[in-house]
Amino acid sequence: MEQVNKIRAKKMMLWFSMISISMTFAGLTSAYVVSKSRPDWLEDFSLPASLYWSTLVILLSSLTFWLAKKELTKQSKTTAAYLWATLALAIAFVMFQFQGFSSLVEMGYYFTGAQSNVTTSFLYVLVLVHLAHLVAGLIVLLVVITNFNRGKYATNPLGFSLAHTFWHFLGFLWVYLFLFLYFLR
Repeated sequence: MEQVNKIRAKKMMLWFSMISISMTFAGLTSAYVVSKSRPDWLEDFSLPASLYWSTLVILLSSLTFWLAKKELTKQSKTTAAYLWATLALAIAFVMFQFQGFSSLVEMGYYFTGAQSNVTTSFLYVLVLVHLAHLVAGLIVLLVVITNFNRGKYATNPLGFSLAHTFWHFLGFLWVYLFLFLYFLR
C-alpha cells in the first residue's frame, strides 16, 4: 500500500508541475494577445524557418521516446538506441531554436534595447521560457538513459514513465506555442 501511495504521489507531483508550467504559458500567451492591440505591434512579421524545423524535430523526438517506451519491456539495445536518438533530436531542437534567435537578429529584431519591439520581445520570452523547461527535460532524459543502462527500469519503470509523460508534454507545449505564434502574428 505504501508503494502505491509513493507512485501516486510522484505522478501527482508531475501533473502539478505540468499544470503550473501550462499556467505560466497561458499567462504569457494571454499577455501576447492583449499586446497585439498596441500601435507598435508588427503585423508583417514572419517566423524564422528554423522554428518550423525545430517543430518537426521535437515531434520526431516524441516519436523516438514513444518507441523507446514501447521497447522498454524487452530491455534491448533498441530501447537504448531510441533513447539516444531522442537525446540527439532534443539537442537538434535546441540548436534550431538558437538558430532562430540568430535569424531574428539578422532580420534586425532584438530582445531588448532601442531596436527591439514588443512583438519580437514576446517571441524571445516564449521561446526562452520553453527552452528553460526543455533543459529540465534534457536532464531528465540523461537520467533516464543512465538508469536504463544500469537496468533500473527492469523492475520499476515508473521513472521512465514519468519522464516519457513530461517529454510529450514539452513537445505538445512547443507545438502549441508554434501554432499560437504562427496564427496570431
